[in-house]
Amino acid sequence: MVRRLALAMSTEEIAADLYVSVNTVKTHLKNAYRKLSVGRRSEAVRRARELGLL
Repeated sequence: MVRRLALAMSTEEIAADLYVSVNTVKTHLKNAYRKLSVGRRSEAVRRARELGLL
């Protein structure tokens, strides 16, 4: 999911790409932000890169 954020995909684009609902994407992103201790998409991408996840 965070890889798709790094590609600057919108929530709707991510949902279509993964064949899931927009609400499912939002839930997963919220959980990813929590695990990365961030509040925004740009912070999530930066933190994931710092951790070597991207």
